[in-house]
Amino acid sequence: MPRVQQRGASAVRNAAAPQTPSPALSRTGDMSKATRRTSDTLVGAMSPELRPLTIGILAIITCAAFEAMAVVTAMPSVARELSGESSYGLAFSMYLTASLLGTVVAGSWCDRKGPRPALAVGMALMILGLLAAGAAPDFWLVTVGRAVSGLGGGFMIVAVYVVIGRSFPQRAQPVVFGWLAAAWVLPALIGPVVAGFVTEQFGWRWVFLGVAPVVLAAVLIVWPKTSKLGPIASVETGSARTRTLRGFALAGGVFAAQWAVVRLADTEKPDAGTVTGLTLLAAAGVVVVLLVLPALLPKGTLVLARGLPSIIATRGLVNIAFFGTEAFIPLMLVSSRDLSPGTAGLTLSAGALGWSAGSFVQARVTFARQWLLVAGSSILSMSLGLFALATALEAPLWVLAVVWGLSGFAMGMTLSSTSVLVLKLSAQSEQGRNSAALQISDQLGGVVGTAGAGALFALLHDDGNPGHVPTFVAIWLALWVSTAAGIVSGLRGAGSSDAGPSSTPSKSMEGTVLA
Repeated sequence: MPRVQQRGASAVRNAAAPQTPSPALSRTGDMSKATRRTSDTLVGAMSPELRPLTIGILAIITCAAFEAMAVVTAMPSVARELSGESSYGLAFSMYLTASLLGTVVAGSWCDRKGPRPALAVGMALMILGLLAAGAAPDFWLVTVGRAVSGLGGGFMIVAVYVVIGRSFPQRAQPVVFGWLAAAWVLPALIGPVVAGFVTEQFGWRWVFLGVAPVVLAAVLIVWPKTSKLGPIASVETGSARTRTLRGFALAGGVFAAQWAVVRLADTEKPDAGTVTGLTLLAAAGVVVVLLVLPALLPKGTLVLARGLPSIIATRGLVNIAFFGTEAFIPLMLVSSRDLSPGTAGLTLSAGALGWSAGSFVQARVTFARQWLLVAGSSILSMSLGLFALATALEAPLWVLAVVWGLSGFAMGMTLSSTSVLVLKLSAQSEQGRNSAALQISDQLGGVVGTAGAGALFALLHDDGNPGHVPTFVAIWLALWVSTAAGIVSGLRGAGSSDAGPSSTPSKSMEGTVLA
């Protein structure tokens, strides 16, 4: 489960009064008694009735955080042993591509059946993918295993978001998201060290195999507390089926485009037929994505319409830069500076700690939360530029860690706010679909960033000099461009109202757009 899907949020500025249930909610009457009481009294996330659920959710995110830190740390060793350097980026982008499909399917599924089924299926798929990757004899099978885990991650994150939206009062939701960010601190500190030690002493396979039972234990903690969270909305079967088909088309288009681009960049002296075929495949994939994506997002997201569309778009744009860079930091440090995987992973720890700090700081703002999107995008733009400069000058490791920590701070500030704003601006009957839309933007940004960085690496890297520093600098600078777009999108999102959704939820994604 990518880190971006778990980091936290902050106090909502004007949540001083109880929220009135929507008419759709009143008709269904499916919300649990505990949820109704918390909505009416605005009790805290650690009140006796919510404490077990809060602890369970934190356990899931802590395990997911350790999985993310451990896998990224071990991946350079995987690529070196299985000769997968040229396809290195696919191991990350395929995870996110499969997450897109899981997210789309889980959105409508959670609205129709509640979050429990998606949580169970997501856990099973994630564990299966970890076991497959750990046992893989070839790098392409590692990539397949990562894709299976990504599919499970897509199911699980939407389920977790819906559980938070359904079970916690609005005033407590930012607190919960903030704690989710804090749940990354311990894995960020020990994850790279443990993964590096396991990789060096026992082999990288045990990094994957060892995480699987931990994921199972975390889900089992929260499982009993979700039994009363049934469906909250009546979703037409045809509508859900249409969204699922669009999800398959989106994932297929993304896969075709990224695979073709990476293969084209990696093939030495391709003939005209190969170039033509791969180019047409990439173009067809992009066309499919552009055709189906608008229907899966709030209307106007791709053109940065004011309000919720731009808030969701900002999430994707900053993810392009951050996750595309993060995926290649360990490879750069291991190949160009001959560092151990554990030492290289400490830079990622700095980013995770910065992320938690950013979430903590933004939880205490007193101005409109939307402006944090602008501030976070601006800080990320500055820090990523500094990271490219520090890489080019071969600055000491501690300098890279400090700069990357600043990038994490910007992401914690930005993504934390998008998580709160999407739940705040969504009718309860649409929290599943809008959470799914947020995660689609989240994951698509990660796919574009990692696949784009992977294609550029495959094009520029020299097998005889895998640690060629200018190659990595070029990747950082190319990814920096999306941070400028993130600033523009943040400004558009900052023009939205801070009021909640209308009392009558709509039946389409278009209805999530603020008037």
